[in-house]
Amino acid sequence: MTLAQRLSRYQTANTACKPVASGRLDRVVGLTLEAIGCRAPVGSVCKVETVTGELEAEVVGFAGETLFLMPSEQLSGVMPGAKVTPILHNSGIPVGPELLGRVIDGMGNPLDGLGPIFTEQRAAFTSVPINPLSRKPIKEPLDVGIKAINGLLTVGKGQRIGLFAGSGVGKSVTLGMMTRGTSAQIVVVGLIGERGREVKEFIDEILGKEGRERAVVIAAPADASPLMRLKGCQTSLTIAEYFRDQGFDVLLLMDSLTRFAQAQREIALSVGEPPATKGYPPSVFAKLPALVERAGNGNENQGSITAFFTVLSEGDDLQDPIADASRAILDGHIVLSREMADAGHYPAIDVERSVSRVMPAIVSDEHMLMSKAVRQILSICRKNQDLVAIGAYKPGTDATIDQAFNFKPKLDDYLQQEMKQAVPYEMCVNMLRSTLGG
Repeated sequence: MTLAQRLSRYQTANTACKPVASGRLDRVVGLTLEAIGCRAPVGSVCKVETVTGELEAEVVGFAGETLFLMPSEQLSGVMPGAKVTPILHNSGIPVGPELLGRVIDGMGNPLDGLGPIFTEQRAAFTSVPINPLSRKPIKEPLDVGIKAINGLLTVGKGQRIGLFAGSGVGKSVTLGMMTRGTSAQIVVVGLIGERGREVKEFIDEILGKEGRERAVVIAAPADASPLMRLKGCQTSLTIAEYFRDQGFDVLLLMDSLTRFAQAQREIALSVGEPPATKGYPPSVFAKLPALVERAGNGNENQGSITAFFTVLSEGDDLQDPIADASRAILDGHIVLSREMADAGHYPAIDVERSVSRVMPAIVSDEHMLMSKAVRQILSICRKNQDLVAIGAYKPGTDATIDQAFNFKPKLDDYLQQEMKQAVPYEMCVNMLRSTLGG
């Protein structure tokens, strides 16, 4: 991104909103409002008159002279023939250091009761794509404070990685551990489509006071409109991009990418886009890479965005369309196992099924060999576990199997970690070396 483009982007919101000719509401179909008598481009904002005031809605499509609008909040109080006023210039969202320690919604409005947010700059929800040849290569690891990731699935600064799991296996707790243990200077957390109770619990108990001081939380819970959930994801990336452009190393945690896809599906189906793969229209699979590619390294004068996108695997099926599409566009994936969680093994990271695609380029040869050794030990134990359990295997028959099962308890101890415990990167590597006996 050139300097002129960056300046233009962060000056967007300083332009005053300018109303144009108004139209009227023709009908309401599901969550979609249809307006006639006015013209506005896709992506622009309109004000819709209701019995309780004005309602903001975004233009998501059109057919002939009819505009399709999606409200940013719950639809209520709308009357037939209500006045619809397009706004030529949207004010964007606030960006700046004033956001640290705050909780906002998908539109940038505060949710924490700490008063309004005053910033000198504002930014648009979307950004100009970075030239791929201008990005810095990923050369150094990022400490996330979790032994299993630092030691065996090392993440690089600027990497985009997926956290794949079903419901209730510890995704939010794992994200909270990263927030407290990371070496990144800024943390941006997007809680999209979560239950309202979990948002409060994550901020107060999992994130904590210490983690919140350098974090910005964007919350668009499950009862928010599809547009608000979609904007919540875009707002998270916009804020992360702002801090990256200032030279900071940013850790972006978005829970979850699946809710983003579901929100886009609701919007696309409501304006008549035909469903394709398991009910998901083609626009969903076009918007996923557009969102993910906004993260990553900037140019030589900028910082980095290391992004963890959680992906909800319905029924623990990793072949779900969104899970499959996400794996193809991310730089690695970490799988959380329900079987391990049921056994009390936390964090429930299945090392065998997980991979960090940039790890070979950012760790030493010794570190890489230790990681491969652990994978081989875990694989041997898994393949022979049933034989050992039923007594069909006798110790001494195969030295490799005997050695693997001797190491297994030590590895299990290494891979488990308390929720509020953060282990630095170098200590994780030294502990792994000690566990393998040098």
